[in-house]
Order: sequence, then C-alpha cells, then structure tokens
Amino acid sequence: MQAETLSGGFADPAVQSAQAFRSVMEAMARPGTIQDIGGAEPPAPLSKAAGAVLLTLCDTETPVYLAGKADCDAVRAWLAFHTGAPVTGSSHCMFAVGCWETLTPLSGYSIGTPEYPDRSVTLIVECPELVASGATLKGPGIKETAHLSLPDKEVLRVNSTLFPLGLDFIFTSGNRLAALPRTTEVS
Repeated sequence: MQAETLSGGFADPAVQSAQAFRSVMEAMARPGTIQDIGGAEPPAPLSKAAGAVLLTLCDTETPVYLAGKADCDAVRAWLAFHTGAPVTGSSHCMFAVGCWETLTPLSGYSIGTPEYPDRSVTLIVECPELVASGATLKGPGIKETAHLSLPDKEVLRVNSTLFPLGLDFIFTSGNRLAALPRTTEVS
C-alpha cells in the first residue's frame, strides 16, 4: 500500500472530525457564508476542504461518485482506506465529488422522492475560488441576502424550485467551503 493512501487523514480524528462537521453544518445553516475547514491532506486533485468533508460525512454505507479527474486510483484508495465508502456510479451515490464541468448535467443524480426527499445527492463541487460575490441568495439561514460565486446560477436557480426535492451543494476551494442547500433561492 502506498504511503499516500495511508497518510492524509485526520491526525486527531475525534477533534478534527468534530471541527470539520461544525464547519459543514455552519455552511449549510448559513448558505453563502464561507467557512474554513482543515485537517485532511487528500491526494490530488482533491482540495483539503473536499477531503475533510469526505472524511467527516462518509463511511461504509455512503456511496460516493468520483467525477472526472477525481476518479483516479490515488483518490479511490485514499477514500477506501480512510472512510470505507464504496465508489459507485452517479445514479446510486449519496455524494458526488468533482469540478462543475464533470458533475453536470445534474439530471443523472437522485433528487429524492416526495416520500423520501432526504434521499437526494449532495454534490461536493471543487471550485478554483470561493468569493462572497456574484449570485444573490435568499432563504432560510440568510438574514436578508447573501452573495456567492456560483458556477451556473440558472441551473442552481432551477434546482431551488424543486424543493422539497432537489440537490444540495458544498462548494470547496483550498481549505474553504460554502454550501447551497436546496432551500436557498438563487438569483
């Protein structure tokens, strides 16, 4: 087994996973806010933020779809060793990871059902940068409005109209993340 596979997990799993979980929950509760997250050193091309999210939210019962360059031997081995999460196709996953271009079109992901809206996919979208400007966000967790650089405002606007169904998004860049739950209106 290569050293890259064995390394890169949380050095202090109890503390770092709790801190990472809090960052993810803060981002989901306050859409458009940019949170710092750390502790993971995943193999390229994953960012530290994407690695920390995967370490925190995935386990042996969490199928993950790796899109584009994220679907490589190094990432597969790292994910398997540190989380045990099975890698699967886009139609059977709970999380999908990659850049926007490799994750779209979104029609291949489960948006849940009226009986089980929680059975939708969360996309972890790797971005070149995250900035608090661009699209205007409104909805639960946002006092008036928030702003976030988004890869495709129109597609994300349509996703929010599907509520209570729809996809949730975690945007990652370096050691930062921001979230866009399906409850957030995009304009």
